[in-house]
Amino acid sequence: MSEDLLRYDLMIEAALRDVVRETLSTVAQNGLPGEHHFYITFLTNFPGVEIPDNLRKQYPEEMTIVLQYQFFGLKLEDDFFSVTLSFNNIKERLRIPVEAITTFADPSVNFALQFQSGQADEEEGEEGDAEDMGVNDDGESGDKPKGKGRKDTKDKDKKDEKRGEVISLDMFRKK
Repeated sequence: MSEDLLRYDLMIEAALRDVVRETLSTVAQNGLPGEHHFYITFLTNFPGVEIPDNLRKQYPEEMTIVLQYQFFGLKLEDDFFSVTLSFNNIKERLRIPVEAITTFADPSVNFALQFQSGQADEEEGEEGDAEDMGVNDDGESGDKPKGKGRKDTKDKDKKDEKRGEVISLDMFRKK
């Protein structure tokens, strides 16, 4: 098999990140339509991620936020988005580079994308803890962590069923 000198894997990943950018831009301008809502998982130690110290300490590697009921000031720039969420009834501003996102899901339409980040390539083979922020019983997003969703494979299987087909770009990567 010939060597992929064009790096289609990187082109596809960039195009899929543009889907996330366009989605966030639309929601920033018009709000969430219908039943749409997003689970966004990102690397908290990725360069450019700005989150409060207490959240970074609680989620040193990866964190999932939910944009559904209570989020404020969603703003998209070229390389990052920022949003204000409530954590334990305290509003906190987060700034997240699009490149830091590892998963973007909209369970309302069974849609999900999974990305590899630059840091994931360096840490290949290591599996980090994914701690999830979810919607609590009162319908408020971001107030209570759901737990360590990726340590228990049963929980992961249930999540994958809800998220739909995850597009993994590993098949396109050089090994």
